[in-house]
Amino acid sequence: MPAISGEWEKALQGEFRKPYYRKLFETVGREYRTTTVYPPADDIFNAFHLTPLPDVKVVILGQDPYHEPGQAHGLSFSVMPGVEIPPSLVNIYQELHDDLGCKIPNNGCLTKWAEQGVLLLNTVLTVRAHRAFSHKDIGWQEFTDAAIRVLAGQDRPLVFILWGKPAQQKASMITNPRHLILKSPHPSPLSAYRGFFGSRPFSKTNAYLEANGLTPIDWQIEDV
Repeated sequence: MPAISGEWEKALQGEFRKPYYRKLFETVGREYRTTTVYPPADDIFNAFHLTPLPDVKVVILGQDPYHEPGQAHGLSFSVMPGVEIPPSLVNIYQELHDDLGCKIPNNGCLTKWAEQGVLLLNTVLTVRAHRAFSHKDIGWQEFTDAAIRVLAGQDRPLVFILWGKPAQQKASMITNPRHLILKSPHPSPLSAYRGFFGSRPFSKTNAYLEANGLTPIDWQIEDV
């Protein structure tokens, strides 16, 4: 696995020395050597690379990477340009259009969000091809929980967007009153009509950032 650098490395260095992480490192390495795993190994920690800890304004938690070829690149809900936009992201774009009037783009690459301080973090960072959540029991959640605790410990305004029950279970870790927690059903086609549509997370996030003297997120993803 590639190294995490900068402030994230400093904040998480204690995890790298724990037995579970050594076992996780060995398991992930073996999986990449013996089967097909997504995302590409160099992209595993892209969320941390593209959104340094001091720059995080917003956290969007996903479950695990997309598990079909060419989709996952280390950012939750995001796919590379040229890849068909997955159903959950189609619904995210629809809500973004209804909420802020953003044009629905022709691609699903959310790197622009990450570079503005939106940490697009999955709770599990790797997956076997064609097998959703296949790496859920190898130690990733202990590691990403540690990252969430680091974020929850930041004494500055942050927004946590928690879609669906697995993400909402992390809310108990977020206790600083300076942090805004936005909960709704998951944007997947199975649950989006149960309250995701109409939840307006994007305008609520920007209103909170602006109220705290921070630059709002430009959520518009451009066509490619």
